Amino acid sequence: MIRTTNNVTRTLLFQASMPPSYWADALATATLLLNRLPTKTLHMSTPFFALYGTHPSYHNLRAFGCTCYPNLTATTPHKLAPRSALCVFIGYSPDHKGYRCLDLATSRVIVSRHVVFDETTFPFSLRRSSPPPQELDFLTNDDPLPVFPLPTGTPGLAGTVPASTSRACSQTSPSATPLTGLGAPASRSPPPGFPVLSPLLAPVTGSRTPVPRAPSVPQGAPAATQVPPAPPVQAPPVPAAPQAPCLVPEPVAPPAPPAPYFSKPPVTHVYSRRLPASGSSAAPASEAPPRRSSIVPSPPRYVKHGPPVLTTAVPIPPVANSHGMATRGKSGYRQPRLALHTEALSPVPRSCRDALANPHWRRAMEEEHAALLDNHTWDLVPRPAKANVVTGKWIFKHKFHADGSLDRYKARWVLRGFTQRPGVDYDETFSPVVKPATVRTVLTLAHSRDWPIHQLDVKNAFLHGTLSETVYCSQPTGFANPAFPEHVYKLNKSLYGLKQAPRAWYSRFATYLLSLGFTEAKSDTSLFIHRRGTETVYLLLYVDDIVLTASSQQLLLRVIAALKKAFAMKDLGPLHHFLGVAVQRHRDTHPLTAAIHPGHSRTPWYEWLQSLLYPR
Repeated sequence: MIRTTNNVTRTLLFQASMPPSYWADALATATLLLNRLPTKTLHMSTPFFALYGTHPSYHNLRAFGCTCYPNLTATTPHKLAPRSALCVFIGYSPDHKGYRCLDLATSRVIVSRHVVFDETTFPFSLRRSSPPPQELDFLTNDDPLPVFPLPTGTPGLAGTVPASTSRACSQTSPSATPLTGLGAPASRSPPPGFPVLSPLLAPVTGSRTPVPRAPSVPQGAPAATQVPPAPPVQAPPVPAAPQAPCLVPEPVAPPAPPAPYFSKPPVTHVYSRRLPASGSSAAPASEAPPRRSSIVPSPPRYVKHGPPVLTTAVPIPPVANSHGMATRGKSGYRQPRLALHTEALSPVPRSCRDALANPHWRRAMEEEHAALLDNHTWDLVPRPAKANVVTGKWIFKHKFHADGSLDRYKARWVLRGFTQRPGVDYDETFSPVVKPATVRTVLTLAHSRDWPIHQLDVKNAFLHGTLSETVYCSQPTGFANPAFPEHVYKLNKSLYGLKQAPRAWYSRFATYLLSLGFTEAKSDTSLFIHRRGTETVYLLLYVDDIVLTASSQQLLLRVIAALKKAFAMKDLGPLHHFLGVAVQRHRDTHPLTAAIHPGHSRTPWYEWLQSLLYPR
């Protein structure tokens, strides 16, 4: 099986003229193909059918290494950008239903489901010829390679047997003659194409490195099949040695270790601290002139008249220095610090044991556990056999007020969603969110009609979602039931960390709004509209953030009261911040003003909307 896999991998690389560095992608594709081919071991069935019980589909198979064009519409920077790019097909994604496409221009792997293939052209074949054998050297092991015996007495070869000894061995018997081809003596040159190592890499005579023996020529072979002898190699004269039968080669003293191949370059420059001139003493530290760089930095970008002065700034004497950086100190003010904490904060615990030992964090954990029990999030059941139990961990965080003072210690039990199994305890995970264009349209309509706009926040939004799958989770650390420590929880509602938690929350909230008479907009399913006579309500949902506007203040309050009956919700008052946009309303000058980012100048809302919808 290993040889078959190697053959398929090699074939894929050679057909696409791809370098061996893509062997991992070719191996994954070869494994996928072999799992979909019939085999005699399974009585002409496929391993895919033996594993999943269904026959594999072959309609999505494509030629490895061919030209492909994935759909890049979702990631293009603007409307006039190309919708695709020339890529190389390098396999199938194991985690997604899509093809893996290599963009040669950016060396980026794109996983896309919508790909157009050209299986007749291979981009790597147009760039280069077949990969040379040297590129496969990284796949070889460290075993010694067979070495062809070099001519005896070669100058510079350490540890070789003298020529006289070699001649003595050759006269002893034909079987003692080193075979270098078709009976040629050892002093002849090797046949063409045989690898001959340099003297530095040749092993010392007497080592155990095996030398391959060529098959001997039969005695009755015709003379025409023999290779003519090559001219002998001229060797320097060596003192004659006594003729004796050569049964065992004489021991040779080991040569001195060769010099390392990679030696450090010589040091050419040595940088040291400048010393004072001879005969003069160093200047005192108080009289030493200040060090100043000769390079004057350019002022920072996006700063025209210095940094913006905030309303809470405190005036201070300007700071004088020589560099050109614009700072608050040079402008003559400083930003006051936030409110200091009246008591020392308990640090974020590193483990659950440390949290239980601290009274602040233990109280936060008890409040979180009590809230889960009051919400009827789970039921304690015996652990089913072969059931996938999702584990969890405690997450700790400090919550602060806007002025920097401590609000509370927050502890949350979060499940490890990566331990879930697709098709077992979750299926669909997609949850729609409101589009930015919808937000701009609704806010423009609301301020043009002078409607009230409120912002709502749902507390523990994901805990309200009802699960349609059967999910088991472990008991929270530190709060396990002492009577049933081996039991697990069967979830009735979603928890933070589950893959389907956002989808479950959206389904629960949308179902409740539909029961109140709202309808989903066809252009955006996160926009809910309620109309009754002359009364109109628009509700925008982005996960757990809600923007609500109505044609009258009384209608707005009635809708908020209806939402609070079903969900733990907090009314944040008039809209001031949503999706990274700070919104302020000034009825005397501009109806609505938005600041996209802190530090940017505020622009009228209708001008910003026009610049986004109709770019110049």
